[in-house]
Amino acid sequence: MMDPQALGALAGTHALLLQLIEGLPPRDTNRCFDPQLPSAGWLLGRAVFLELHLLRSVVMQDDDLAARVRHLFDDEHRPPTDVEAQLPARDHLLNWATEVFDQHLVWLANPGHLPSHPLLENGWLVWHLAQRHALIYERLLALLTARSAQHGHSDHLVAEVLQPRPARADSVRIEQGHYRVGAREGVVMHHEEPAQVVELHAYRICRHPVSNAEYLAFMLDDGYRNDDWWDVPGREWRDTCLAEAPWQWRRDTAGHWYGSGTNGAMDLQADDPVTGLSAHEARAYAAWASAHADGLTGAVPQHEYQWEVAARLGEIESVGRSWEWCANTFHVYPDHQAPSDAQLAPCTTLDDAGMLRGGCLHTQPSLRRSTFRLCAMPQQRTLFAGTRMVLPPGKAAWE
Repeated sequence: MMDPQALGALAGTHALLLQLIEGLPPRDTNRCFDPQLPSAGWLLGRAVFLELHLLRSVVMQDDDLAARVRHLFDDEHRPPTDVEAQLPARDHLLNWATEVFDQHLVWLANPGHLPSHPLLENGWLVWHLAQRHALIYERLLALLTARSAQHGHSDHLVAEVLQPRPARADSVRIEQGHYRVGAREGVVMHHEEPAQVVELHAYRICRHPVSNAEYLAFMLDDGYRNDDWWDVPGREWRDTCLAEAPWQWRRDTAGHWYGSGTNGAMDLQADDPVTGLSAHEARAYAAWASAHADGLTGAVPQHEYQWEVAARLGEIESVGRSWEWCANTFHVYPDHQAPSDAQLAPCTTLDDAGMLRGGCLHTQPSLRRSTFRLCAMPQQRTLFAGTRMVLPPGKAAWE
């Protein structure tokens, strides 16, 4: 019998996806509100296709329904050009998704409806689908944020004006040693395995991710215009997209910054982690902080291993409030076993992808673990992502 908790998790993510689409006006379902985001209709279709492919095509060996829409939804990261024009209207899309989701839950809940298959053992595929849908849910929330920002908030006046604050040098030292990273067991993504023992040199890691107030100080110091803080890829990205602030930040009529969220405009809280950054902005901020802040000389964005070790040790705070860009690009771990189907490996289609850790306020419980690795292209700003810095170790307490 299938694990009831797994079925509940999958049904819960189904409900989240459907409710977000139901809340959109029909005219907005298949519209793009940001060049970095597909439409809500495509994201829901991608979730349906993923289930059709993995459950029906792979497990049941029936590729009929998945084959009909594979040309639309096969690539998780690169939807076909002008795909929105090929998508059905909202109500038709919702009916299709609901029918497929409900049928799959019935089959999974009743033994005998599905053949024996390794992916079904211990509810593995059900948990996996729940986690993949949770990632799509975050992308849908990013789309709602983009929609809110595009509609504008001309009547919003900031009540609590965000003030700049110097970068904090509140850090903790992690000693040199051998540490475990990666997952040993459980339902995890393939690129979280196998567990590794890595040797890390001593380092210091900031206890907190970069805050809104700290990032504003960078902006007000001409951080976006000063080439000293930007590497070549960063300058090219900045000059192309004309970035001057985090993705969802806007100004009111008095010139004060506020945030655009899924439900409208909101004042920016000084201590909240900054979000809406690309990896380029994360590197530029660290370079600026290294040159300007006492105690932050040599600051750079963290490596994902440094983050995971510090998180396991309980040495860092505000974990899970924003995704955190890391310094390294995507790689599989040594002795990694490729999955039996390409759709089980969400990161491997991205060349030169950056890595993020930690989760954000919208991240579902099934993804909140220290080993989870999110991959994205470095120019991506719609991930509710900020950054955390690491520093040279300095002297140990006993030195």
